[in-house]
Amino acid sequence: MKPVVLYTKDYCPYCHAAKALLDNKKVSYTEFDVQFDAERLQEMLARSNGRKTVPQIFIGEQHIGGFDDMNALNTAGDLDALLQDESTTNLEHS
Repeated sequence: MKPVVLYTKDYCPYCHAAKALLDNKKVSYTEFDVQFDAERLQEMLARSNGRKTVPQIFIGEQHIGGFDDMNALNTAGDLDALLQDESTTNLEHS
């Protein structure tokens, strides 16, 4: 399974929803709370092409976007394959 990274803020309901979705799928993830961590915030901005909203979600090196993006992948039935797939997939989200 590819590593999953979430950049979050504690008070964010979409962050909690993203973590709950992954928890329900029994997917482990690394979470970085960027609320008071300027270095991680800069890392998130660089990796997400300047997106400032949270969560910002990465599966492997691929930027998925936010919770709505990940939930759409899940609803379409594509999230599980993306989590398992070892090849590089190009999904564009703006």
